[in-house]
Amino acid sequence: MWLAPFFTNTWAQDAVATVLTFAVALAWLRLMDALAARGVIGQADSRKLIHIGTGPIFVLCWNLFSPQPAARYLAALVPLAITAQFALVGSGVIKDPAAVKAMSRTGDRREILRGPLYYGIVFVLCTLIFWRTSPVGILALMLMCGGDGLADLVGRRWGKAKLPFNASKSWVGSLTFLLAGFAFACAFVALFNQWGVLNPKLDLAAIVWKTAVIAAASTVVEALPLRDIDNLTTTATAVVLGLLLF
Repeated sequence: MWLAPFFTNTWAQDAVATVLTFAVALAWLRLMDALAARGVIGQADSRKLIHIGTGPIFVLCWNLFSPQPAARYLAALVPLAITAQFALVGSGVIKDPAAVKAMSRTGDRREILRGPLYYGIVFVLCTLIFWRTSPVGILALMLMCGGDGLADLVGRRWGKAKLPFNASKSWVGSLTFLLAGFAFACAFVALFNQWGVLNPKLDLAAIVWKTAVIAAASTVVEALPLRDIDNLTTTATAVVLGLLLF
């Protein structure tokens, strides 16, 4: 799409798109790593800022790729490579103290093998299965990024009133998940729809109400006491409902 005017060869376009996507994603990760390592932001905040920012950056970069079927596989190489790095750092094969500080809650590298690793796996799967022509993958990823990420940032600061069935989650955190998840998901699906990427094109009113239903259901699932696997459970909920509704 966006690079098409500069290339006559789609393979060359996709190769450049892959490099640019990887460079932008890695720059964001390294920026958060550096800020956390220098104490500019806390470990918990850097972890969630990576969670919130990486997804939208990556999904927007989908538009750099050509329409050829192989484009999705090249795009998926980016989260696959980053996820592989997470696995190597979390297992101790690669020593990267800055990454550990940025992506773990307590400084234990093994924490990266849970939430951050699941996050990367979800991105690889949604890229390969849905790609940019389907609203389902976009919606599920944006719910996870905006909803879960901002819910934690807000909940840790102002979430005094805890949920009766999950003391680690708060009412304000769940409300933030609902509103932020809906806003991120609805905005990105509407944008891709407006750009003519989705096939078939959707009605805006349908995008709004269907996204609201999916966001509400995902909020309930995210609130359950299922520590460290909410990246999987909320995304799975969004995908199943997305397939049913869209």
